Amino acid sequence: MDDNIIELKHPSLEQEIKQVVEGIRFTKNFRSATAEEWYVFIPNFQDPRTKGAAGKAIIHYDLYGNRDVFINTTIIYDDPALHERNMSPFVYAISDEVVNRLVGYADTLLSVHAGENSYDAEYVQPQP
Repeated sequence: MDDNIIELKHPSLEQEIKQVVEGIRFTKNFRSATAEEWYVFIPNFQDPRTKGAAGKAIIHYDLYGNRDVFINTTIIYDDPALHERNMSPFVYAISDEVVNRLVGYADTLLSVHAGENSYDAEYVQPQP
């Protein structure tokens, strides 16, 4: 089970990661009645084609009352620099911040697309 646990704290990069995370900004675009798309602007990173947002977050949720269903969140990073293996601490920290800000405390199935740093995760609130 330890193979599924990823240490997000990297003391040597802590200050640099903190600055990047604090600088994250979003622009929201509605996609449908059950989904939202957010452009994710990350300091020092950008989409190489458009020179815009470094990534996007797509959040699918159920508006029709079933609160026991997970929210499905997909984050896609377009900046190739975030695809490099040594950038995994940044990808994990940025993705965690995106989920915390955009989804909050809801149970979430997360899929991150970032080249070699792609991963899937579950954010689950403990039941009382």
